[in-house]
Amino acid sequence: MGNPLCHFELMVSDVKKSQEFYGKIFDWEFKTDENMPEYTMISTGTEPGGGLMKKPAQAPQFALAQYFEVDSIEETLGKVEAAGGKPGIPKMEIPEIGWWAMFFDPDGIPVMIFQAK
Repeated sequence: MGNPLCHFELMVSDVKKSQEFYGKIFDWEFKTDENMPEYTMISTGTEPGGGLMKKPAQAPQFALAQYFEVDSIEETLGKVEAAGGKPGIPKMEIPEIGWWAMFFDPDGIPVMIFQAK
């Protein structure tokens, strides 16, 4: 697997305000699923799609996050420290979809990874 960019996510202070802003700028469409009411999916018109959410307390900053698809989150996180990175947010489940985690590269840039179910 080539670990492609598979999803992007905006972590913001005000979801409604951000929807209005990005909707006006890019004509994006937004949809909130009743199974994940705190998360809004973004349709850009092409792949990959994205998401919009209020920044969680454990996230280091407001950000545009990128997700790279991996075969195994555990294996990928196992390589991070040996390569000079640092752990971030441990593996967490996205119900019915897969798992995600975050690590920091050697410059402190947060990098998200995703493993599909």
